[in-house]
Amino acid sequence: MNPNSRGRCVLVCVVLIILFSIFSFRLIYLQAIKHDEYAGLAAKKNVYQQIIHAERGSILDANNEVLAHNIPVETVVADATHLNDVDAIIELVSRELRLPSEQLGEKLNSGRRYVVIKREVPAATARALREKLRANNLRGIYFEDDATRIYPNGSMLCHVIGFTDFDHHGIQGVEASMEEYLHGQDGYRFIEHNRAGKEIVPYRGQERAPRDGYQVHLTIDLGLQNIVENEIDAAMHQYSPQKATIILMRPQTGEIMAMANRPNFDLNLRSEAKPEQMKNRAVIDMMEPGSTFKIVAAAAALNERKVRPDSSIFCENGLWNFGGTALHDHRTFSYLSVREILVKSSNIGAAKLALTVGDQKFYEYIRRFGFGERTGIELPGEINGLLRPPRSWSKISITRIPMGHEIGVTPLQMTVAMATIANGGNLIMPRIVKSITTPDGKTISSLSPTVLRQVISPETAREIGDALRGVVSDSGTAAAAAVPGFVIAGKTGTAQKVDPHGGYEHGKYVVSFAGYLPADHPEFVGLVVLDDAHTSKPELNYGGLVAGPIFSRVAERAARYLDLEPHEEIRKAIPVQRVEKSTPAERVRRTAPAERIALTNASRN
Repeated sequence: MNPNSRGRCVLVCVVLIILFSIFSFRLIYLQAIKHDEYAGLAAKKNVYQQIIHAERGSILDANNEVLAHNIPVETVVADATHLNDVDAIIELVSRELRLPSEQLGEKLNSGRRYVVIKREVPAATARALREKLRANNLRGIYFEDDATRIYPNGSMLCHVIGFTDFDHHGIQGVEASMEEYLHGQDGYRFIEHNRAGKEIVPYRGQERAPRDGYQVHLTIDLGLQNIVENEIDAAMHQYSPQKATIILMRPQTGEIMAMANRPNFDLNLRSEAKPEQMKNRAVIDMMEPGSTFKIVAAAAALNERKVRPDSSIFCENGLWNFGGTALHDHRTFSYLSVREILVKSSNIGAAKLALTVGDQKFYEYIRRFGFGERTGIELPGEINGLLRPPRSWSKISITRIPMGHEIGVTPLQMTVAMATIANGGNLIMPRIVKSITTPDGKTISSLSPTVLRQVISPETAREIGDALRGVVSDSGTAAAAAVPGFVIAGKTGTAQKVDPHGGYEHGKYVVSFAGYLPADHPEFVGLVVLDDAHTSKPELNYGGLVAGPIFSRVAERAARYLDLEPHEEIRKAIPVQRVEKSTPAERVRRTAPAERIALTNASRN
């Protein structure tokens, strides 16, 4: 072979080897060294992580009546990298979804790839838009399955249930406190689109199925709640108070059977609600309880064996100077037994009962009844109330606190205190959640009654209960709280409203009644509180005359709903109409308030 030809052949071979080596090294560089980087770029361009939303769990009452559930909707989103005709898309989408075209244009031209156009789009609207996009060959708009929260009963139980935000996270009420159970766990899948924006199903990547949220069953009975809601509405119409609260609780278990506040709001129209309408005043409002608090002073003195129920206390004929300050009774009383101090609601008598046990011991009993600390109910925002230690008391505090002054309590705390008397002396934790189950009914958690401590002996509780029966009698301060056919035990309260700037507001009162039925074996404890009720005459604005009759109407309807047996002796004298059993849904439809009771005899407090 010619040497020149051989040289040219070698040169060509060397050049080819160098070229192939360069291509080989480049291929190795792309496939091995830069593989992850370029695969990531490709995935970022064509692969999309689709969130598979878990369905939020439902909230149900004690009889499995639905209080909160979901209905399917769709979320319309855009992938800016797939939009093929932005102007045409803006025109079509804004028209179909009734959105301002300028606002939609700003979203699509914001520079972000993933854009949420509109949430909670009805399925029919989404389907029509999808078909029109396909017909016009417009790409880049996608639809994600979602759900919206619906509250079938509107404003009923609004403060207990609460609501969710756009991301389906609980904001208030049980929706917030039970968030970890209701929310569930979202899933996801990785999907790849072709150049036309359609999913390449065979290339579908990793996928994790969602776990739907659990169902939360409340202790609330919707039938009883309906009774309470009707009566609190009637009270608002009759007395026009600034605020009102009614609570029903089972004293043996702590189960909250009904809870209502006014003002209130519609859960389905929560964006229109004002802040004052959204407060659960049963757990976040603080009030001076007034004379309902006298049960604590009497219980302390009796439990410490400083007095007996029939012990006689001199009540100073209605005026007592103690610590340089006068303490008045609403009537002139000379000697009253401990029982009569509660029946007549003597301020001076209650003060002297507290004095028999002393500052420190009385303070300890107040704490033992649960005041000054949260009850532990499964509702957000609960406050401690206000209870100062004895070292911060003035010389006269020991005579003012027993009558419900210089102390701040929540309506729920006062309900729990009365339940302690009703159940034999045990402080029990109130419950609003009964159980937690999976969507198919498997129980995840069942909450049992929790006794926090023995506050007073069963004997002391019985002695206080016997006295509280006299309160709801012709000789007591709450004759109008009586329920035909039943023996009631309870206590009235009338406290002058505290002025935020100091002192008290003239002519404004917080009136209340706390009681239980039947007195010998209580099925429920009830509390009625009205803040600044307006009566035709100032002398009618007292707990026994305003809150007492409301309690009577609630208790009578509740007793019939629960089909309670009337007291044997009373039943012989006063026949009580029985109602037939009915389903919870039928019970809810009974919306007529009870007949009004005319008051002829008025007694203070």
